[in-house]
This record gives sequence, structure tokens and C-alpha cells, in this order.
Amino acid sequence: MPTAIDERFIELHPGSAERADRARSVFPGGVTHDVRLFEPFGVVYDRASGPHKWDVDGNRVIDYVMGHGALLFGHSHPDLVAAVQRQIERGTHASGSTELELEWAAAIQRLLPSAEKVRFTSSGTEATMMAVRVARAATGREQVLRLNGHFHGWNDSVMQGGAGLSQAMQSMMTFVDQTDTAAMARELAGGRYAAAILEPTGPHWGAIPLPAEVPTELRRLTAEHGTVLIFDEVVTGFRASRGGVQERLGIRPDLTTLAKIAAGGLPGGALAGRRDLLDQIAPNGAGDRVLHPGTFNANPLSAAAGAAALTAVGETDAVEYAAAQARRLTQGFNDILIRAEIPGAAFADASMVHLVLGSELPRPDDGFTWDWDQLGGPRSKLPDTPAAIMWPFRRAMLNHGVDLMGTGALVSCVHGDAEISATLDAFEAALADLRRGEIL
Repeated sequence: MPTAIDERFIELHPGSAERADRARSVFPGGVTHDVRLFEPFGVVYDRASGPHKWDVDGNRVIDYVMGHGALLFGHSHPDLVAAVQRQIERGTHASGSTELELEWAAAIQRLLPSAEKVRFTSSGTEATMMAVRVARAATGREQVLRLNGHFHGWNDSVMQGGAGLSQAMQSMMTFVDQTDTAAMARELAGGRYAAAILEPTGPHWGAIPLPAEVPTELRRLTAEHGTVLIFDEVVTGFRASRGGVQERLGIRPDLTTLAKIAAGGLPGGALAGRRDLLDQIAPNGAGDRVLHPGTFNANPLSAAAGAAALTAVGETDAVEYAAAQARRLTQGFNDILIRAEIPGAAFADASMVHLVLGSELPRPDDGFTWDWDQLGGPRSKLPDTPAAIMWPFRRAMLNHGVDLMGTGALVSCVHGDAEISATLDAFEAALADLRRGEIL
């Protein structure tokens, strides 16, 4: 039985409904990315600028998906548009090296403490695939240690579960609880692992926060047992701090995978890290080097956007401002939940906001910083927002002009005070809609 929320959503989005119907006959599942699956259909967008995007029906939306985390500077930032426009007039593919790729790599090295050398890829998934291959070549081992729930792209080297995956590759991965450092120590002591890979803030950019003691201990253990430590900073790179989580924690991983902000919102990724590890890709005349082709490696358009974005990261307060706005948003979410007497909590790590609805959780004492002590110590899981709440909630938020990343938000430096205030108004209105529909 459609609710008032559903009816309003359908009323606001007839053009999206029509295009979604056409898309189902063209794309598997009707979408081009799993995260874009939506019920009863996905919203189709026409254009975007700053913190906003407009759908094909003319609805303006405050965007917190922000290119799946790639857009620290919002949509179509004038400086990035200018950089790409200058390059597109000069060529989109020189089939050779360019000055821009040197500028792009230098910008990464200025910000990332561990980037002794850099190799560009076309995506974060490619970067993690290359990281594992480089680690295996360096160690002569095949096993990879992973932490439960952490996501590293969809390549067979690091993906868990799903049809079509090589069972041989699956057998080369061992999973441990993200808080079980004793299990990590036992596994690594055997000297079987080429690499240990993790999201250094916890799975899905910190949806289950990872205590800093874990990556610190994992750094010690991997160094002791000759295992390559890989930080997946595809989302957190240049967002958790200017130099990523590794700068904030004072840890130097052996390899770091990058994408999203690293490429200024265009397709692109990179593997950065120890010189000796990356130099395995260099021609050596022996025929046993790590091979790495890639038609769009260091593509000039991505290089132009990436160099411009990372230069701005280093020279402006974009990272700090986005984090401050995320704190304000998170504190507002929690204040509204308290006033409405609705179970749930919001917390933020830098500009990455997470929200749980419908489950009893202690809210952060300061309104935004997650504190495991409030739950009696670190855990490997937090309650999820039930699907019966999440989907109506997301539809209600869109009805009120806000698009969230699931039940989270990736805040940019162009989300101003007006957008934060409007988002909090939308949140309060959406919760009222859920209450009226007896969903919450």
C-alpha cells in the first residue's frame, strides 16, 4: 500500500520514472552502478553545480552523494572546469607522457607522507588490484589478510562473495574481525601473507569506526612479519585530512590506493608508496617485472583535474571547512533526534557523516565524535538502519530536496550554512513524514 511519502515521490518524479522504465530494458537492474539502485525507481539527473543538482523534472536537490565521495569541491567548480577545458582543447589522449602527469604526481607527493613513487590507474578498483599484485611480487606469497566488512573495489583479488568470482582467488583471502588484533597477530605470524589491506577508518569510510590502535598495531605486525601493509584511502585520501588517515595517525603504510578526490572528480586512481615496491613495475630487462598497461592511465583530463584539485587541497582550507560543516550537520541531526524522541544517532569523521535510525545508540557527547567507550569498548558491528525505515526515509529526504549517500553524507567545501540549515529542516520534515506514516 503506497504511503504519502511514496505518492509524493512519484508525483515529483514522473520524468525519472519514465526514464527508469526505459533503462530497465538497457541496463542490468536498470542502473549503471549498484549504489544507484533505488526504490521504486532512481532519480535521473540533468545537471549539477556547487552543492546542488537538478533532476530531469526540474527539482533542485542538495547533494551529499557528491560523486560517491569524489567531489570535495562540489559540482563543476569553476577552477576545475577551467583546468579541464584548457586541456580538452589541447587533446584528450596524447598516447604518450604529458607534463600534467608530473604535476599530478607531485601534488600527491606533497600531501601524502608515504608516496615515494606513484603509478596512475583509471579507478580505485584498479589501484587495489595493482597493490595486491605488487605485494605478491615483492614477497613471493599469495595470501591476503582482510578485515570483515571493509570494501576495496570489485576486483577478484579483494572482493568477498558474489556469483562469478574465482574460488581460487577467494581461497587466497583470510578475513578477521576488524577489532581482533590477536587474530591478526596469529595469522601474520605464519609468514604466509603478501599483504594486509584495510580501510583505515573502518568499513565504508567509517560506518563502523575503527579505533586508531588497530592500524597502528597492524603496522607493527606487518613490518615484523614481512607483509605489505596497504591503506585503502580511495575515499579518505585528502578528506580525513590533507594527507589522509595516514597523516592523521602518523602511520606510513607500504602502499596506498587512491581515487575519487585524487582525480578531481574525474575517472582516475593511483597506487602510491614505497619506491622499491613501485619500481617492480619498471622495465628491468629480466622479463619478471610487474606488468601494468592501461589505456587511460594518467589521462590528461584526469591529470588536469587531479593536479588542480590537490593543489587546492594543499593551499586552501577546503578539507577543514568541509569537516566543520559536517560537524554542524551531525550535531543538528542529533539535536533533532533528541527533540523528536526518535532512536538513532549521527556521528562524523572529518567530512564523512554517518546516520543510524530506528536503533537505540548513545549519541556522541559532543554531538559528532563517535566514542566507543559509550558502548563499553570497540565492536565489529553497529546496528544498521532497517530497510523498512531507510527506503522511506531516503524518499522523504528527496521529497524535501536532499539526496544522501545511503543514510550518510559526504560533505564538500561548497556546502554553506544555508545548505546545512536547509538539510536540517528537510531532516526534521522527513522524520515527521515517517512518524505520520507510522514508519518510525
